[in-house]
Amino acid sequence: MTEGSFLHADLDSFYASVAQRDDPALRGRPVAVGGGIVLAASYEAKACGVRTAMSGRVARRLCPGLIEVPPAFTAYVEASRAVFEVFRDITPVVEGISIDEAFLDVGGLARLSGAPSRIGATLRRRVKAEVGLPISVGIASSKFLAKVASAASKPDGLLSVPVGEELSFLHPLPIEALWGVGKVTSARLHDRGIATIGALAALERDTLVSIVGRAGGQHLHALSHGLDPRRVETGHRRRSVGAQRAIGRGRHTGEELDATLISLVDKVTRRMRSGDAIGRTFVLRLRFDDMTRVTRSCTIRRGTAGTDAWLAAGRALLGDAMPMIVDRGVTLIGISITGLDGADTEQLELPFDPREPSRLDGALDAVREKFGSSAITRGVLVGRAEGFSAPQLDAPLRR
Repeated sequence: MTEGSFLHADLDSFYASVAQRDDPALRGRPVAVGGGIVLAASYEAKACGVRTAMSGRVARRLCPGLIEVPPAFTAYVEASRAVFEVFRDITPVVEGISIDEAFLDVGGLARLSGAPSRIGATLRRRVKAEVGLPISVGIASSKFLAKVASAASKPDGLLSVPVGEELSFLHPLPIEALWGVGKVTSARLHDRGIATIGALAALERDTLVSIVGRAGGQHLHALSHGLDPRRVETGHRRRSVGAQRAIGRGRHTGEELDATLISLVDKVTRRMRSGDAIGRTFVLRLRFDDMTRVTRSCTIRRGTAGTDAWLAAGRALLGDAMPMIVDRGVTLIGISITGLDGADTEQLELPFDPREPSRLDGALDAVREKFGSSAITRGVLVGRAEGFSAPQLDAPLRR
């Protein structure tokens, strides 16, 4: 059997697995990580129907024996770094996708480490022994198929799709296994009786384009035929930096939402400055009481990492969204700043404003760096809990 050289390694129920690793009393029991909203569920909890982003009340009703634990983000970051050390010890060609998953290219390692399936088995064994976590691995001739294979191997499994048998593996799967098939696209395809990837692949490209649009149609047509020419990319910089916060159900005043926005903008712009990065576009993401989401964005005239500029942009977008928030409620606010570039590419302007806000940002950053992020804060944030903010993959904001 000839194997592909792409591996997709994905930690299983990462947050919940870390909780079970660190507390033996939780092993083999249904666990949900979160506070009010489920951030992650163990496979024992998933068997009862508990899912990520579900309210704690619904989760407890589905799983009466559910054990709820608070998130431990420091532990997640440490575990992620340890896992990525294993990845890079196996091959230098590693592309991190998130804090708990990565693509690896093991082409050319046959003489040194053996076949890809052997390398995958070694990777799983080492992560379990050295970090104490279960991980699933998919192996295929393309990144897309490797990711599908790892999902099919869960939990705690390994699946290799032989070269030449890609379509036999892919076509029986549901259309939801394709990247880019969300709820809306899935509904459109099911309305036309298209439930499997094989049925989608049988459509003419123009027909698929007429159903889901040009970009989406061309993308899904290629994937349904197993076409994904992308290589594993190492050392690439982030295209965006962001943060989000779950704020729970119930009525939230404009002042409360503004305070949450301020906290998120402070955190994101500080990270940008620490990475010598500037951005151009602000993206606001909201999740409503019914779990639907909406995204709004705006682009400013010149790139910056200044807190005041991005706070003004965020407030404008949040203000425009207030009618929807009042009507539908909001349970999560997220922001990201995209179009990142190096700070040394910024087009300088004459200092018409003598206050020079960038100096204030730098002074605040220096205090927080020396004495901790809570050493100095805005008055509006005093006494407010920071809430949950998921850790992100370590990656440079610029080359």
